[in-house]
Amino acid sequence: MNGLLPKNQLLLIVVALLLTTASVAQTLTIMGEVTRPMTLQPTDLKGIPHTEIAVADRDGKEHRYAGVPLITLLNQAGASTGTALKGKNLTKYVVVKAADGYEVVFALAELDPDFSTRTILLADTVDGSPLADGVGPYRVVVPGEKKPARWIRQVTSLEVKLAK
Repeated sequence: MNGLLPKNQLLLIVVALLLTTASVAQTLTIMGEVTRPMTLQPTDLKGIPHTEIAVADRDGKEHRYAGVPLITLLNQAGASTGTALKGKNLTKYVVVKAADGYEVVFALAELDPDFSTRTILLADTVDGSPLADGVGPYRVVVPGEKKPARWIRQVTSLEVKLAK
């Protein structure tokens, strides 16, 4: 033996790592300035009532996205929303992070229906099908923005922070 793993053992290790990475990428973590930090699995998200919106995507064509409003997830985690969103709480913001390290920011107030009329969605389907590889499993969809720069793909976490 030359100190290296046999090819079949190496292959098993690589497959196990890929499966572990795939399952981690499917989870969504909500953390930070919340009273109930949580990690949600795909089955958890499927169990939350979904909203559907029709919006023009980057390709200029209208698509129907379905998913959970970000505010619903933040409410479940105990973020300061609704009547609690005043004073110091108005300085809170949400950092949405993707698997590739890309991040976007939303003021907590712009997600709250007491402050805004649009629904910002954590989508898991488009036109009735799961999001494509490289886009899903979760994507933030932001209706009404001129540029889709905050339509972040492969979302892994939401972190509520307090501006200082």
